[in-house]
Amino acid sequence: MTEYREHWYTTRDGLRLFARDYPHPAPRATVLCMHGLSRNSADFEDLCPLLNRDYRVIAVDQRGRGRSQYDANPSNYHPGTYVQDMFELLAGLGIGEVIAIGTSMGGLMTMIMAALRPGLFRAAVLNDIGPVIESAGLERIKRYVGKIPPPRTWEDAAAIQRTINAQAFPDYGDADWARFARRTFRAGADGAPVPAYDPAIAQPIDSAQDSAVPPDLWPAFAGLAGVPTLVIRGELSDILSADCVREMRARKPDLQSAEIARRGHAPMLDEPQALAAIRQLLASI
Repeated sequence: MTEYREHWYTTRDGLRLFARDYPHPAPRATVLCMHGLSRNSADFEDLCPLLNRDYRVIAVDQRGRGRSQYDANPSNYHPGTYVQDMFELLAGLGIGEVIAIGTSMGGLMTMIMAALRPGLFRAAVLNDIGPVIESAGLERIKRYVGKIPPPRTWEDAAAIQRTINAQAFPDYGDADWARFARRTFRAGADGAPVPAYDPAIAQPIDSAQDSAVPPDLWPAFAGLAGVPTLVIRGELSDILSADCVREMRARKPDLQSAEIARRGHAPMLDEPQALAAIRQLLASI
């Protein structure tokens, strides 16, 4: 298994954050992998070694997730803060240009970063996310993020993830859900699994202002003009609609797209269709 280096950095407001850094002696480029709302860098643990054959790969834990420090001020849990954290990470590593792979919230961040820093991205992958977020999917996420009942065992944790995500991964078996649980929970002080995120990340999306999701992302999407971009959609997604993908292609005719069969929100990017689409994008730059 490809080894990664542990990279720790401190943000402008004093939080200690973590990233997995997969080095390469002569990389074609650096790939920055950014996860979804309640997930962490473990989501990319299958993809990173494949990319690492040719690229340096950095997979992050956003603040309040994975091994990164929790924020005492939950109002900081929003994409604007995360984007600034990413700018600080890249500046600290001396990286001025990357290929972005963003799942869900990570894709929102990709669009925002592209608008704020033209020239930052050599290419971008938006995994099951676009400028229009379907309300049904957002409401589903609101129902469980920060509200998961505490599991007593790892078997309980796997059962919880099966209940939450069965529609998105209809062909997953027991072993898949067990691995899913290990990616999304960690061992607590008593050894019982606890979610690998701060429950307070739910507060912004539960607020009346819904500050965790910008109301109009089309201007941010326009920041990807001239950037080779791939949008991946799960066939069963309740976050990214086929209509939105069509509108994205209308506004960006060079947009590459792939729809992953029997996947909802969001594909894990270990699916053969997803890997083939990512390889095609990378070959085009």
